[in-house]
Amino acid sequence: MARRRERTPRRPRINPRTAALVALYAACIGLYANLVPIQTVAYGTPLPLSFLLGAALCGSPILALSRPRGATLLFTAAAFVLPLIVVPELATHAPWPWSVPALVTFVLFVGVVTFVHGARVGALPLVFGVLAALVAPLLRPDMVATPGSAGSSTADLIVTVSLAAAMFLIAALVAGRLRVSQELTREKEHSALEGSRRALVEERTRIARELHDVVAHSMSVIQVQASTARYRIPEVGEAAIAEFDDIAATARASLTEMRRMLGVLRTEDQSAELAPQQGIDDVPALVDSIRRAGVEVGLVVEGGDAAAAANPAVQIATFRIVQEALSNAVRHAPGARIEVRLHADATSIRIRVHNDMPPRIPDTHGPGYGLRGMRERSELLGGSLSAGPDADGGWTVEASLPLSSADHPAPEKETT
Repeated sequence: MARRRERTPRRPRINPRTAALVALYAACIGLYANLVPIQTVAYGTPLPLSFLLGAALCGSPILALSRPRGATLLFTAAAFVLPLIVVPELATHAPWPWSVPALVTFVLFVGVVTFVHGARVGALPLVFGVLAALVAPLLRPDMVATPGSAGSSTADLIVTVSLAAAMFLIAALVAGRLRVSQELTREKEHSALEGSRRALVEERTRIARELHDVVAHSMSVIQVQASTARYRIPEVGEAAIAEFDDIAATARASLTEMRRMLGVLRTEDQSAELAPQQGIDDVPALVDSIRRAGVEVGLVVEGGDAAAAANPAVQIATFRIVQEALSNAVRHAPGARIEVRLHADATSIRIRVHNDMPPRIPDTHGPGYGLRGMRERSELLGGSLSAGPDADGGWTVEASLPLSSADHPAPEKETT
C-alpha cells in the first residue's frame, strides 16, 4: 500500500486589511522617528515644535482613515508652519520647503486619503499641501535670497508636486479597480442567490404539479363514482343519493381549488406536461439511457409486485430520486461505476444509488439543490433520505419511502 502523504498544517491567512493597517502604522512611526531629528538638527527647528508638528504631520495619514477632512486641516497647518520656523544658516544645504521625511509623509497622506475615500476627497490634501508649500517662499524670502537656494526650492517643489500627483493618480486608479471588483463580486453573489432560489422554487413547483396529477386523478375517480352511484346501485335511497351528490360537489370544488393553486405556482414560461408521469416500472428504461451514454450502471429490483402496488405519489418520487441520484453521479463523478438497488416489501420501498468514487467535479451552480429536492420529496411522503460519502470511498444516496403515503403522513413543517 502506498503511504499517504502527511498534510502540512495550513498557515493562518492574514487579513489584508489588518496587514495594510500594520504597514501604515509602521510607516508613520518610521517617518516620525526620522522627521523629528532631521528637522531639529538640519533645519534648526526647536525640539518641542519638532515633536508637535512632526506628530501632526505623521499622524495625519492614520487620522485620515476615519476623519479625512480633519486630517487634511491638521496636515495643512503642520505643513504650513514647519518650513517657516527654520534657521537659514542651517537649512542652506537641505531641501526646502519640504524635507525628505515631510515629502514622503505628504505623498503617503495623499495616497491614503485618495485610496480610502475616493479621488474627490483625495484632491483636497493634494491642493492644500501644494498651496502651503507655495506660500512658504513668499513668507520667508530670506530662504530664497541665498545664492542657489531659489533653484533648489523650485526643484524641491517640482519633485514634491510630481510625486504627490503621481500617488494621487495611482491611488485613484487602484481604488476604482477594487471598487469595481467588489461590486462585481456582490453582483455574482446576488445572482448565485437568486439562481438558488429560482432552482428551489422550480423544483417545488414541479413537485406540486406531479402531486396535482396524482391527487386530481383520485379526486376525479371519487367524483365520477359519487355522481354515478344512483345509476349503478338502484336500491340506494334518496338520503344516500343526496349524500353522494354532496360528495361529488365537494370533489369538483376541490379540483377547482387545486387547479387555481397550480395556476398560481406555474409561471408564464411553464407549460403543462402532456407526457404521463414516470414510475418504478420506468426505472429500467432510465438506467438503459444512462448505459447508452457509456456509463456502467447496475440495477437490482427486489419485490417488484409490492413496488407495483405503491400509490402514484410514491411511484413518481421513487423515479425522480433515482433520476436525480444518477444525474449527480454522472455529473460529479465521471467514470464511476454506479449501482442502483430498489427493495420493496409490504410497508416501504428502499432506494440505494451508489457510485464507487467520490465527487471529483464540484457543483459550481449551487450547494446541492438536487439533494434538497430529493429530500423534500421523501419527507413529503413521510420517508427519509441520506446522501454522503461511505466507508468504501464512494458516494451513496439512500432513501426509504412508505408504499402508502396516507398511512405515514409527512411531518408538518413551518414555511417561511
